[in-house]
Amino acid sequence: MKTKSLPDTPDAKSPAGADIRFMMDGATGNMIHSTVPPHQTNRATVHHTVSEFWYVLEGEGEIWRNNGTDSSVTKLVKGTAIDIPVGTRFQYRNSGANELKFICIAMPPWPGDNEATHVDGVWEPTV
Repeated sequence: MKTKSLPDTPDAKSPAGADIRFMMDGATGNMIHSTVPPHQTNRATVHHTVSEFWYVLEGEGEIWRNNGTDSSVTKLVKGTAIDIPVGTRFQYRNSGANELKFICIAMPPWPGDNEATHVDGVWEPTV
């Protein structure tokens, strides 16, 4: 059994550009805490083997997701949960004046930065 507190400082940057803090890992998945500064637009990416669940803790933003059949933009506000199935192109941004913070659960565990490939998105990235 594991217990961990949120680290005071980020452990790394996500391939898209968010500050991330490693929270928990296991055989079937891992969990991170992500922070996107005000008005930042991250790079669009696609994952090759990993699906994700997100839960927004605070802030406001938007995420574009395109699975090859459907494409949509979803508001990200406190209490919103979304999924990013493997192979879905996505891009997200903070549209507010405060940090956008969310929990991200990856399944299977994140294998490394080669998992994500940058793709064309719907917004011009700022990072």
